[in-house]
Amino acid sequence: MAKMSSPMTLLFILVSSIMINHLHVVSSKQWCIATLTATDAQLQSNINYGCSQGVDCSPIRPGGSCFIPDKLSNHASFVMNAYYQSHGRTKEACSFGNTGTFAATDPSFGACVYGS
Repeated sequence: MAKMSSPMTLLFILVSSIMINHLHVVSSKQWCIATLTATDAQLQSNINYGCSQGVDCSPIRPGGSCFIPDKLSNHASFVMNAYYQSHGRTKEACSFGNTGTFAATDPSFGACVYGS
């Protein structure tokens, strides 16, 4: 095996460190959203549960920053994510009876900002 020169070793360590730090940053942000297969009844149940557990649900009410589009899946995703973010960001906090899943892309839009 050939021995790396000192500048090459330094470059290798630097690039490795950047990649490791970049991977950590990418994986550290995720959002909890409703699955596409969740029923309207399950979505409404998730909203009711999250709102009863201290989630600020005012953004999904009429006039709120996340009310439009007025779709149950959007409202549930907002509440589910708020619950997930405020309850330890664990897999269990996004389960919602297997109607929650993770998104690596920020689902925020317009004035509707999902916590991270």
